Amino acid sequence: MGDLNDSLTPSSGHSRPMPVREDCWSEEATSTLVDVWGRRFVELNRGNLRQKDWQDVAEAVNALHGHSKKTHRTDVQCKNRIDTIKKKYKIEKARVSASNGSVTSSWPFYDRLDGLIGSNFSQKKPSTSMSQSPPMARPLSYRKAPSSGTANAVSVAIPQKRPLAAVDDGFFRRNYSAMAAAAAATEAEEDEEEEEAEAEAEERGSEDEEGEGEGMRRLAKAIERFGKMYERVEAEKLRQMVELEKQRMQFAKDLEVQRMQMFTETQVQLERIKRGKKSGSNDIYG
Repeated sequence: MGDLNDSLTPSSGHSRPMPVREDCWSEEATSTLVDVWGRRFVELNRGNLRQKDWQDVAEAVNALHGHSKKTHRTDVQCKNRIDTIKKKYKIEKARVSASNGSVTSSWPFYDRLDGLIGSNFSQKKPSTSMSQSPPMARPLSYRKAPSSGTANAVSVAIPQKRPLAAVDDGFFRRNYSAMAAAAAATEAEEDEEEEEAEAEAEERGSEDEEGEGEGMRRLAKAIERFGKMYERVEAEKLRQMVELEKQRMQFAKDLEVQRMQMFTETQVQLERIKRGKKSGSNDIYG
């Protein structure tokens, strides 16, 4: 039992914090996110942020750090990041509480998170009932069935258990510290799994965006081909209209020329008839 306790006891007074993967979030972007979220959190009387509030938080973070597609954050990503930071704070809070003040957190966001949500996480202390001695077992007396020789009552005392106070009080403290460290490690692994799932979801989202972009390109090409076809049809209609107008103008011109020719021939014939009449009258009177 002593070997097991020694193996569960931290090797040094200051245990190293569990590593947490940051993904694409830089420390500066995370600090800005905590500041913006903290102000909105206080404005809402420490209540939950709505979707509009998270969108405002994401816009504020992107205004300072979202200068590229990789660093641009959505409201969902900001909310997930705050949830991860809260879980990290719970781990640090449990570690500091388990040390009874002998360990301080070196996490840069611990003090700010402690000021914002520290009152929501009460320090969990080991139950004092464990260190108290249980009530001593009192001897029970019973009457033995009367025999032929005696009728006296016989008292039988139940063996008393050793009080827990005799156990070293440091055992409970070491055991609790080991349990807190194990719980912190488990939560850290869960956080890593959640962040990996979030990264996979982002990759799937980027693949979906690429597929959507390919579909948009195909649609644009189809619209472009339709536009070219429509342009050719309109050009052919215009050419036919110009050709018909030319034919109409040529027909009108030919018709006008024929009319002038007929009018001229008619005038010539009338002039000939007049001359013939004049010459005939001169012959009669001559």
